[in-house]
Amino acid sequence: GEIVLVVIGILIALQINNWNEIRKQRDKELHYLVNIKKDLNLNIKELDKYIAVRAKAIASANTIIEHYEGKPITDLKTFSQHTVDIYTWRKFFQINNTFQELTNSGNLTLISNDSIKGILLNMETLYKVMKYEEEHFRYDAEVLLYEPSYKVLDLNPVVKKYTYQVSKGQAGEDVELPRANFELMLKDLSQKNGFVMASYEFSFMNNQLEGMKSKCKDLIELINQEIK
Repeated sequence: GEIVLVVIGILIALQINNWNEIRKQRDKELHYLVNIKKDLNLNIKELDKYIAVRAKAIASANTIIEHYEGKPITDLKTFSQHTVDIYTWRKFFQINNTFQELTNSGNLTLISNDSIKGILLNMETLYKVMKYEEEHFRYDAEVLLYEPSYKVLDLNPVVKKYTYQVSKGQAGEDVELPRANFELMLKDLSQKNGFVMASYEFSFMNNQLEGMKSKCKDLIELINQEIK
């Protein structure tokens, strides 16, 4: 009888220890899920910012193309702003610090919900596709926009004027823009093709950003259900 009681006591102790370990693992999982949700909300804000900036760039590219196809330039300042909207594009970097911590530490297995884990992995795949598209446009921009513009456009007054405008007069200089240079630029088919590709590829990249934003929202909903 005493042996039986000792065995039962050991089994109970082991079970309690097992329950404690499961609870600790669950606490870690919930901690990661809460932090992933924070990252996702920050990522959505970043996505919205880039979607808006690239939508503006698409509109600028389409306006510039109209001038290549015969529309006269009546406002050099506005035309110059449109070109700089394309020249100064930036790459998107997602906010996924918690996911990186999970993968680098080998703790991704802590995420027990397969749907959550699946969307996290799908988002990483989508992000890699997005970076490839950005690199593709970077190449197009260098060949079709940057190199040709350096040959015909004096960027010094353009940069001074743009800086003056965006800083509301706090920096840069309100200089006269080189109309002759812009007119020469409009005769360059290479640069026109660059703006055509900017309109097309920014539209494609914005669709990718919208797709990532949708995944972020789906993931937040799943996490909310999991941590209730």
